[in-house]
Amino acid sequence: MSHSVVRRLAACAALSAALVAGGGCAWAAGPACYPPSALTARPGEQNVEPHPRGEPVTLPSMALAPASAVPAGLRGSIRRVDLPQGQKLVALTFDLCEASAERSGYDGAIVDYLRTEDVPATFFGGGKWLMSHPERGAQLIADPGFEMGNHTWSHANLTVRSGEAMQRQVDDADIAYALRRSDAQAQGCGLASVPARPTLFRFPYGSCSAESLAYVNDTGHLAIQWDVDSGDPALLGAKVMADTMLRQIRPGSIVLMHANGRGKHTAEALQRLIPALRAKGYRFVTVSDLLAAGRPVIADTCYSLKPGDTRVYDEAARNGKRILPVR
Repeated sequence: MSHSVVRRLAACAALSAALVAGGGCAWAAGPACYPPSALTARPGEQNVEPHPRGEPVTLPSMALAPASAVPAGLRGSIRRVDLPQGQKLVALTFDLCEASAERSGYDGAIVDYLRTEDVPATFFGGGKWLMSHPERGAQLIADPGFEMGNHTWSHANLTVRSGEAMQRQVDDADIAYALRRSDAQAQGCGLASVPARPTLFRFPYGSCSAESLAYVNDTGHLAIQWDVDSGDPALLGAKVMADTMLRQIRPGSIVLMHANGRGKHTAEALQRLIPALRAKGYRFVTVSDLLAAGRPVIADTCYSLKPGDTRVYDEAARNGKRILPVR
């Protein structure tokens, strides 16, 4: 049984929630260890600050929890999941990136809507983002409807980093996660089923090298890609995004979106997409629950939608060019 299923069942028992169709239960709108006033989105929180002031984000020295290497059958880049006939499951995922010279945002409208609609989701938190958004990071980790994966320390392209510089990007994000998990424990959240170290990982830009993919797997992380890209960093509009995702999603899909203020109209697109998918008979699950429900489709390299399509990002990183637009 996956971590998120255990957490949902525990939350249901604690809250005596009613069973709903399709199994499971309707969890509370956010972790019960935080008051609703602390969870609700705040105006301006989603804004990206290109040149934040103050001291650089630093980490305390701490040992990471031990991790077992990913077994052979799950090593590589997981793109989607083949499901048994008749199962219509989809995993919505949201990246929380933060590059070195910025403080990115927290798109609370997305999180509030997911909680209101009882939609499970998987977030991939950058270590720097988790340090600059300590309360929000702890809340997401504590939420029984959500799970948190590693998205490197500062959204570095791990195709062009190697050795210790590459390894630090992975390990430092795990340390930031551990700190936020400890914050949630101090708040009184029950986290017995929440792993001490993230078990999921997402490569920035969808790009990896053989060395970085091996290191991610060796340190106990499943490398999670996607087969549906929302395109939400572009100004496509909510309707175009929702309609495009609706056409592309199939049972077992993993959908890429952003909740760090760099997604444009993502919350509005979700308000169109989620009811439309439910009308088609889909149920929403975390990535961990999706993996547990079927057979992962795994590639031996990383890419966005087709092999080789991340080279533009790799070349830009080699030349020191800015990838994410600054607004």
